[in-house]
Amino acid sequence: MSCVLRVSGLSKTFASGGMFRATGDAKKAVVDLSFDLKAGETLAIVGESGSGKSTAARMAMQLLPADSGQIFWGENEVTHLSGRAIRGLRRHIQMVFQDPFASLNPRMRIWESVAEGLRVHQPELNRSQRRERVADVLSQCGLDESGMDRYPHQFSGGQRQRIGIARALIVEPKVLVLDEPVSALDVSVQAQILNLLNDIQKDRGLAYLFISHDLSVVRHIADRVAVMFAGHVVEEGGVADVFEACRHPYTEALLKARPIAHPDERSGGEVVAASDEGVALNGCPFRHRCLYAQEACSTFNCRLNSDGFACLYPLNSSHHE
Repeated sequence: MSCVLRVSGLSKTFASGGMFRATGDAKKAVVDLSFDLKAGETLAIVGESGSGKSTAARMAMQLLPADSGQIFWGENEVTHLSGRAIRGLRRHIQMVFQDPFASLNPRMRIWESVAEGLRVHQPELNRSQRRERVADVLSQCGLDESGMDRYPHQFSGGQRQRIGIARALIVEPKVLVLDEPVSALDVSVQAQILNLLNDIQKDRGLAYLFISHDLSVVRHIADRVAVMFAGHVVEEGGVADVFEACRHPYTEALLKARPIAHPDERSGGEVVAASDEGVALNGCPFRHRCLYAQEACSTFNCRLNSDGFACLYPLNSSHHE
């Protein structure tokens, strides 16, 4: 499979303390992020709130400028595109948000909202042609064209997310960035949306960058997973490898904290952090919360090794025997 999107060394720092504060500590939201995304695959970025996963997605979309690093679309660097060039790129990479209601204009009929991308990227289409295209993509997303002239408040949460997906698909992108697309939905509706996304990917060969805090959802949809903590990717690999034999203690904590429906699948206890101090500002950022931390972790440079984890004392190694 060919690589459609690649990011290399992306970093982003935000000033803390508010815009009117003269001085303040800087927060490293994303540190030296690199990944590649191939046609037809799903890469999930997972982590708890504040891990940097949504910031990473917005930088990849170029909705948020990176402080450093590069973004490649195919073989072409697109890091510093602007104006018409960046609008042209966004036809190929579209975003689906967590709250579709917030991204839909409440005063616009559904067909008009879905057709917005056509007005920008295919202005030669007339009204009748746009309506026809909208009806087709809504049908692909499991919605009847009879609802095209209704307004957002007249749909359920699951239906609105289908509309959000249709809105992204209307311009025939190659990549969808999905930022917590099912986290606000009931479990039964989540499954329907995930199945829809799987079907669309098979039909269109799309690549997905899937942002989530829910590892159960990630296991259902992703091919590969990158685990983020405090702006750093601490583990990356195939979903089966990471879920069944994780190497980083933070990944272990996430896996043991996820809800498990069947008692036989439970590990027998929750992960207890060694400390409540939170994020370490130097060395391994997870070391204050890690049960296995040692002195050397205070000077460790948190970068992935060739085996896909950033840890001096990984799980399933002689250090834990």
